[in-house]
Amino acid sequence: MKIVLSGYYGFDNAGDEAILRSIIELIRKEEKETAIFVLSNNPQQTEERFGVNAVNRWNVKELFAVLRGADRLISGGGSLFQDSTGLGSVVYYSAVIWAAKVMRVPVSVFAQGIGPLLMKKSRFLTAKSIKQADKISVRDEASRKLLREIGVKKKVTLVPDPVLSLENDYSTASAEASYISVSIRDWKDGKDHLQKVAETLDMLMEAGEKIILVPMHGEEDAKAAAQVISYMDASEYDGAAIFEYEASFEEKMQVIAESKFLIGMRLHALVFAAVSSVPFAAVSYDPKIDAFALLCGQEPACHIEDSSWTANDLYNKINYTFQTKNEFLKTMDAYVQRSKEELRRAAAEAFK
Repeated sequence: MKIVLSGYYGFDNAGDEAILRSIIELIRKEEKETAIFVLSNNPQQTEERFGVNAVNRWNVKELFAVLRGADRLISGGGSLFQDSTGLGSVVYYSAVIWAAKVMRVPVSVFAQGIGPLLMKKSRFLTAKSIKQADKISVRDEASRKLLREIGVKKKVTLVPDPVLSLENDYSTASAEASYISVSIRDWKDGKDHLQKVAETLDMLMEAGEKIILVPMHGEEDAKAAAQVISYMDASEYDGAAIFEYEASFEEKMQVIAESKFLIGMRLHALVFAAVSSVPFAAVSYDPKIDAFALLCGQEPACHIEDSSWTANDLYNKINYTFQTKNEFLKTMDAYVQRSKEELRRAAAEAFK
């Protein structure tokens, strides 16, 4: 069997690399001998890290060559059909699906987060493309609702984020864990959120906590982390560090797994925490953050586009969550275990 994987792979985004690992493992559990080919921005790196075949996602000849003879294209997971970063993402992933249909390759849209889709062109292209899929699954109810709104009438299955299927191979946080991990990003519609997070971290450090900022999306998040550090009190620099942005997703997952608490803005930082049974406070910039936090049993700590929240609000939320962590972890751990079972069933259906 030959399966081609299309997603945001090879861009040094820890979340998407974790998605790729999880999908590969789900496929291998179903059929060990499957030949897996990945459309990647960095084919050599993808082959070395994941032990699969990879081709240049931008090379049209390579795209059609790899689709020739394929048994299925898997589009997803991740937030592929969205226009918050422009129309390009929707156009690219639509083109890959249409290429598969030209080559008579069945398509599974798998565990995707759909939206936002603010432009008419985005909504039209997304609907036309996803209607071509033989099997469709999304990771949250908001995505399923959006597909209905734009005219996708086919059956759409709700599945958990595939990264929840990963097994935690690291020592998880204990009562003696010595630091709080932080995943932060810049955001065009944020209202001073980096400054407010910096103030919150200052308060935590004054209370004796150590901080490690984990850049989930390579250099982009490392710059945001450095900005946070620059806003903090100079005398406290020795208590906060930025983890290596070029580290693998496994290394970043380990840093989060071994922390006592996560302050998280990136979705897959929150997922890493959930898989590792680490309590978290979600700093939301997107409905997908709200959706995941609620599935784990809590409201987001704040929404960055809402200017009314303060550093004190975030600090108090962190303290409350940590003090009531046993109840939170019970709910979150149960959700993670249910998700693993659901993903095994979903993969068996989507990949055959």
